Amino acid sequence: MFSNIKLVFTLCFLGFFLGCLTKVNAAVHFYRFEVVNSAHTRLCTKKTMLTVNGQFPGPTIYARRGDLVTIDVVNRADQNISIHWHGVKMPRYPWTDGTDYVTQCPIQPRKSFRQQMILSDEEGTLWWHAHSAWSRNSVHGAIVILPPTRETYPFPKPHAHVPVIIGEWWNSKVEKVYEKFLASGDDPEPSDAFLINGQPGDLYPCSKQDTYKLQVEYGKRYLIKLINAAMNNIMFFKISNHNFTVVGADGAYTKPVWTDYAVLSPGQTLDLLVEANQPVSHYYMAAKIYASGYKPFNTVIPATAVIEYAGKYMSPPLLPSFPEYNDATATIDFTSKLRSLGNEVDVPKEVEETLFYTLAVNQLECTKPSCEKSFKLLSSINNVSMLLPTSIDILQAYYRGISGVFTADFPDFPPSSFDYTQGVTLPEESAPRFGTAARVLEYNTSLEIVFQGTNNGGGEEHPMHLHGHSFYVVGSGLGNYDRIRDPPNYNLVDPPLMENIAVPKNGWTAIRFKANNPGVWYMHCHIERHLTWGMGMVFIVRDGKRPDEKMLPPPPNMPSCGREPSSPPLAFGAPLGKREDEAQ
Repeated sequence: MFSNIKLVFTLCFLGFFLGCLTKVNAAVHFYRFEVVNSAHTRLCTKKTMLTVNGQFPGPTIYARRGDLVTIDVVNRADQNISIHWHGVKMPRYPWTDGTDYVTQCPIQPRKSFRQQMILSDEEGTLWWHAHSAWSRNSVHGAIVILPPTRETYPFPKPHAHVPVIIGEWWNSKVEKVYEKFLASGDDPEPSDAFLINGQPGDLYPCSKQDTYKLQVEYGKRYLIKLINAAMNNIMFFKISNHNFTVVGADGAYTKPVWTDYAVLSPGQTLDLLVEANQPVSHYYMAAKIYASGYKPFNTVIPATAVIEYAGKYMSPPLLPSFPEYNDATATIDFTSKLRSLGNEVDVPKEVEETLFYTLAVNQLECTKPSCEKSFKLLSSINNVSMLLPTSIDILQAYYRGISGVFTADFPDFPPSSFDYTQGVTLPEESAPRFGTAARVLEYNTSLEIVFQGTNNGGGEEHPMHLHGHSFYVVGSGLGNYDRIRDPPNYNLVDPPLMENIAVPKNGWTAIRFKANNPGVWYMHCHIERHLTWGMGMVFIVRDGKRPDEKMLPPPPNMPSCGREPSSPPLAFGAPLGKREDEAQ
């Protein structure tokens, strides 16, 4: 709880934000998130798990573009927690981005943290989730960002906004699944069911009475705010007998795409405009797994919910037909249709920095008794497997000039070149090096990143998520990226504006953006096992010259890791890039 002094300080700080970061007429919204252990039953199995306010999924945050949202996060559970506002850029204010050991120390039990979620140009659907261990499995919810005025949609005004969250359920406690996963060095045990708005649907046992139902009226339209909160899986989504129009992705509007299915990678959001124009009956909406790199545990039973027109029905709804679980063409075709709403968008036509990042699942010899094989699995970007600090977060270390916490030497290219999509050909590519490494960018640098998938570990899609920025997806393809052949085919007219994009299996994706948000920002794969294995890195964007181009100071109530490094603080802006043995 906040003392009176801290409360006064925080309210003054809030006033400062309203003056500096929001429009004069912007609203301020207040939420209280109490993280608790609450009991829930699915598939005839009862267990306690972390939730916010006892809800699963958690509460939906509603705001308008440019608003300020204040969330008091109170940890009443028995483990650390941090909460991230996924897709919110948090301009000049990484302090409450909510990424443990990157932008903050986690909130410890019996502690609280007042977080500011600063909205800028986002509009549509985003979401919030825990960013500590695997807590996001049950600690998550939707963020619905409405237009500044009530009538300004670039499509017919919907009659209702309907958050639809795809999730997962383990009969075991997810903490136990996580611990076993870490000890084994291998893939985690699969979940027991997929969920729609917290329920598996009536195709699973013990679920018929609790299946989520959406009541609709004939002739009305509904904007489904679709979110993939699944931990490790790309998902297909369909509605029986209904096509829909994709009108937004990742908090930005798109050109309309008329389709009968959608594909979402973990972390991704879509806005789907659905017309209730079918014969009065009831229909399944369903989510089913896509997996190209392996045969998943459940290729048959999708999670289901019911769209129900007014009336009573004796026969069961019809199940929509899905692409095959490994139909990569269907996923690529869907993603390739996404385009920005306007033409001649603000995508950098020329770039100052070009980075080439290989994404790999690696193997490391393992002799521990807990290891299920002679090796353990890791993952890496440019052969660096990310290690997070534990005594202080990277943002605090950067802001206070504390040495020895991270290095600023993240490589722009992999250590050696090989045929990335045909398997490992060089011994040094089979095991990564470990590091807490960052790439430093000057303010407003125009940047291109080419993500190159590799066949290490058999190859798989990698949904890459960047904190603090959105980016334009200017190109993608299968096989090895060709720096001569591929750039002339980039879309620099209306590429989609995203912050979460799946790099195709054994393929590549190119993104462009301006590093115009000073601070420390995590970039990582949003498949949870890949992130846990180390597929992440950090960008540090330096301050610009003008006052409105500089990172803002921290709030007064930043969580503590419980122990701080003994190094004396240096002046803010001290040189970066020195290793611990060089910084003396």
